[in-house]
Amino acid sequence: MRDIKILTEADLRVLVPLDTGAVDCVEQGFTTLAGGGVEMPPIMTLLVPDHNGEVCVKSAYVPGIESFAMKMSPGFFDNPRLGLPSTTGLMVVFSSKTGLLEALLLDNGYLTDVRTAAAGAVAARHLAREDAARVCIIGAGVQARMQLKAMTLVRGIKSAEIWARDSAKAEAAAAGLREDLGMNVTASTDIAQAVASADIVVTTTPAAEPVVRADWLQPGQLVIAMGSDQAHKCELDPACLAKADLYVPDSQAQCADKGELRSAVAAGLIAGDRRFAELGDIAAGKAEGRQSASDLIIADLTGTGVQDTAIATLASSRADAAGAGATFTS
Repeated sequence: MRDIKILTEADLRVLVPLDTGAVDCVEQGFTTLAGGGVEMPPIMTLLVPDHNGEVCVKSAYVPGIESFAMKMSPGFFDNPRLGLPSTTGLMVVFSSKTGLLEALLLDNGYLTDVRTAAAGAVAARHLAREDAARVCIIGAGVQARMQLKAMTLVRGIKSAEIWARDSAKAEAAAAGLREDLGMNVTASTDIAQAVASADIVVTTTPAAEPVVRADWLQPGQLVIAMGSDQAHKCELDPACLAKADLYVPDSQAQCADKGELRSAVAAGLIAGDRRFAELGDIAAGKAEGRQSASDLIIADLTGTGVQDTAIATLASSRADAAGAGATFTS
């Protein structure tokens, strides 16, 4: 007989808000990854092309963490037309010592949203200019909203512009963010102007064709591309990576297969055998990040299994401390 903790999305929203604690947790995951010893298999992806869907399975064993998570994350991008969310999913937590099931986190994708936004904050913490104050968000979904909040946790953001293909959704997102964050957030109909005028640009779309062009990018900017996590996706014109003074992947192996790096290599703009310092290397102080205020930096975030194990074990430990959730005896 053993007890298995079951936590709902409502439980997890209370236990794991998007705050500096979540950012620090994800940053620790990246630095541990940079230190070696992490077992992180390639992403398993099931495509459901008839319904514009995909299901990703991610995991990582992290030395020093008593548990590990297996995360199943469906993304069905026509769902908004049906009045349903694009993303959902759950995480399953096992003991690192015995492999026994410890918890089911029925988060409907919430923890993925938090850890993804937190990764953006880690990138901004280490790569954005200290005086970065203006953000451009490409996209108007849940992650667009969370990424802007994440930026405010690590930089003194004063204003933001939201651009999306659906201008009504951009307007709605901007209105909601103005109310939530108490700052000047507007919807833009001119993506080139919105990108060029920002200190930090965050792309949050499932686009299959580039939405950001290299000639829009300016010295001193940080571009955080986090929508491309499959081989058929691409948010940045591959010339963007060639233009950058510094390119930083979360996992070079993943980015070469599923991120913006894949497109740049395929276009012949970056050599396939070129090595880059990863975000964890920079967060750990093992590699240099921004060297000057004029550096144009691109962070390529495909989402790693180590982030999932980090956020899931944080949720489980907080639940144990708070006595939260239900217990199922098996």
